[in-house]
Amino acid sequence: QVQLAESGGGLVQAGGSLRLSCAASGRTFSRYSVGWFRQAPGKERELIAGINWSGDSTYYVAPVKGRFTISRDNAKNTVYLQMNSLKPEDTAVYYCAAVEGWIQSGPDSYDYWGQGTQVTVSS
Repeated sequence: QVQLAESGGGLVQAGGSLRLSCAASGRTFSRYSVGWFRQAPGKERELIAGINWSGDSTYYVAPVKGRFTISRDNAKNTVYLQMNSLKPEDTAVYYCAAVEGWIQSGPDSYDYWGQGTQVTVSS
């Protein structure tokens, strides 16, 4: 069993930065790949970045590539999402989710979810 809790969201101006954290409980967290998803009002939840269990493989969707960086510290049971050069279209609720095995693109593949954290980027 893994429990996830996101933090670090907030209101930021366009061009600014935020770092989201996803803190996990459970001794087996290092076996799980983690994805960061976001869901804007009226839109589906989408994977934007993922990291495998060891941290040596990452995945980004095109709209965030080069601006966002995902990383993890398994000793601290935490995954991070550094978000730079934020744009108003990045406004959404951001979720982290864990899946045993490889990074998956579909949200239905993930076993555990956090409660989400709101990110609002003003223009």
